[in-house]
Amino acid sequence: MTGSTIAAASRPKPAISFFERYLTVWVALCIVVGIALGQLLPGVFQAVARLEVAKVNAPVGVLIWVMMIPMLLKIDFGALGQVTSHWRGIGVTLVVNWAVKPFSMALLGWIFIRHLFAPYLPADQLDSYVAGLILLAAAPCTAMVFVWSQLCKGDPYFTLSQVALNDAIMVVAFAPVVALLLGLSSITVPWDTLLVSVGLYIVVPVIIAQVWRKALLRRGVGHVQAVVAKLGPLSIAALLLTLVLLFAFQGEAILEQPLVIALLAVPILIQVILNSGLAYWLNRKMGVAHCVAGPSALIGASNFFELAVATAISLFGFQSGAALATVVGVLIEVPVMLAVVAVVNRSAGWYEHGLHKRTA
Repeated sequence: MTGSTIAAASRPKPAISFFERYLTVWVALCIVVGIALGQLLPGVFQAVARLEVAKVNAPVGVLIWVMMIPMLLKIDFGALGQVTSHWRGIGVTLVVNWAVKPFSMALLGWIFIRHLFAPYLPADQLDSYVAGLILLAAAPCTAMVFVWSQLCKGDPYFTLSQVALNDAIMVVAFAPVVALLLGLSSITVPWDTLLVSVGLYIVVPVIIAQVWRKALLRRGVGHVQAVVAKLGPLSIAALLLTLVLLFAFQGEAILEQPLVIALLAVPILIQVILNSGLAYWLNRKMGVAHCVAGPSALIGASNFFELAVATAISLFGFQSGAALATVVGVLIEVPVMLAVVAVVNRSAGWYEHGLHKRTA
């Protein structure tokens, strides 16, 4: 890791911004505003939905870039050189992120959406809801992980190297994992749209962000941080505007079935508890320090919901159950992850006691 990267990783940052802390409130407001506008101005939103290029909605594509690029500016792929120094914690997180989380979510979707909750959900959207949950689980979180790691006093070098590695893997693994699980769930995979989505929402933003990051680094690490701080509210605003569009199209379905959002939240909540707990326990069993186990558990549980929302819209459309399912992930992300942070912090004594017993 370069000196500038070390400085960037170790320099104190605000734990969580005003917009991020109250993200659930903003999302709830977007639900109300989106549904109201969809009912008042249906023609306007239908026109927006028709603005497509290669099956990708152009306005949403632009909003997703505005959303993602500031977050990707934080990531230094040079941190991949630090992977070997945290191999146990990184190994645990990779297993949870790529071998457990997507498959466990597909199983939870099958149990809850196709069976337990099926009588209470629109029958024609069951496959789409499952697809949305799979998309949500197949994308490990990136930028928000830095916030969670800061809040649980996580090792900044581990967090940086883990996020960089996850992003590198996501470029090549996201499409195959999604296609495999959609196929196993008997959902038709539109390969052309899926690959276009990966290119537009992963490959291109990563390239743009890294080129921009290198240009900013020539003026100093502090300049990168200043630009990221300025763009942060713009990124959240783009996310919220995307949600207004989504709920404008989902309004009719939500008004008819208001229970849908609560039911979709159940498998997402179980997934967070399952995967964060598994990662935390495995790290403890392997004798990993608490400052690594905390962010490992949080990375293993959280999702890259911006990518999931964008891909769901591209694959299945604004009005799909898949798009709605990914938005539910956005709705509960912040309060749920803050709860996981609290558990990690309060259990530090228990965790360290277990490590001392192993070394005694």
